[in-house]
Amino acid sequence: MTVAGVILAGGNSVRMGREKAFVEFGSVPLIDRVVARFRDQVTSLAINANGDPARFASTGLPVLADDRPDTGPLAGILAGMRWAAALPARPSFIATVPIDTPFFPVDLVAQLDAARDGETRIVIAASGDRDHPVVGLWPVDLADTLDSWRQTAKSQGVRAFLASCGFVVVNFESPTGGPDPFLNANTRAELDEAANWLSATIKG
Repeated sequence: MTVAGVILAGGNSVRMGREKAFVEFGSVPLIDRVVARFRDQVTSLAINANGDPARFASTGLPVLADDRPDTGPLAGILAGMRWAAALPARPSFIATVPIDTPFFPVDLVAQLDAARDGETRIVIAASGDRDHPVVGLWPVDLADTLDSWRQTAKSQGVRAFLASCGFVVVNFESPTGGPDPFLNANTRAELDEAANWLSATIKG
């Protein structure tokens, strides 16, 4: 069983005021932080983003555009599935993380994979009393199902698609004295808070 990774960076970053991927976090752009944390967990890695792909050239990663802009994370997940299906060594799953989740576990993919118990199923992450539906493991063979569902669905929400397919949830504990592993930074203030956690971790 192999897993390819997709970093979901296709949002408009309206509340951040600029594109999240290139906001500084711990002295490096957020995209570099996420790539470094994700790369060793997967066999291949790509970025889902719209617009000029050249801005991501320094990462050396393929950039996957949505088939239809402004249709939410499911568009990026589908783009990831299509990309993975065309790889020479076709993976069975893609794992996805959003660009604004800088503390996701370094064993995220391993834990998601273990939770599927050998079955071909969707697995998503949770922490505390919240699930995180865009942090997940997705069978590549669901691409056509997802594509068809998006054509007729009243909502493009990830939870609606999950409800139509069924899924497993893995709960991740927060480290003692540390941030939620899926702390989500949508604003500059939230990113600064996350950077403070990072600084405290380094000093500790």
